[in-house]
Amino acid sequence: MKHRNILLVSLLSASMLAQSGCSGLGIATGVGATAGVAAAQEGGIKGALSDTQINANISDKWFKHDLKIFSKLNLTVELGRVLITGVVQDPEDRVEAVRLAWQVEGVKQVINEIRVAESDGFTGYMKDKWISGRLRTAITIDTDILSINYTIDTVQGIVYLMGVAQNQTELDSVIDKARNIENVKQVISYVKIAGPEKS
Repeated sequence: MKHRNILLVSLLSASMLAQSGCSGLGIATGVGATAGVAAAQEGGIKGALSDTQINANISDKWFKHDLKIFSKLNLTVELGRVLITGVVQDPEDRVEAVRLAWQVEGVKQVINEIRVAESDGFTGYMKDKWISGRLRTAITIDTDILSINYTIDTVQGIVYLMGVAQNQTELDSVIDKARNIENVKQVISYVKIAGPEKS
């Protein structure tokens, strides 16, 4: 709450960069924007920088292994938790992408949401981006939601959420907004509730 007024302008300007998880070459342009708002995020600046490094290292491994994998997958890293989404045609690519992610130092968990299916092409890609953009806008203008703590990725109409919610009520509101966007087929949440980790 205390950061919301200070960060409103930054959030609006950064919202396009934050519409989905950093993936591929987009990481280079997203680092500066991430640093500007990292203090307001649950993990703080140290956590944001660590996650950015993990993201870069996984992307580098994918790039060196197979450009095809690198270009088709989306990568989101939050507090060492890695969410991989996207669509591949070969099941072996799905396995290899996850295997490479686990090789990077600092990775605590890999959430595999890679789908083996035919691509929806450019039209499907744009539809997914539109969904992510609509949801990002909806949670950014809602004063009861600290939107900077959420990452959004949409693949073939399925919305994947990751990040840290301030409480269950906030998370339920984000999920409800996502479900009510046109063309959304499903909402899958990997969002944690803020507070001390349970052992």
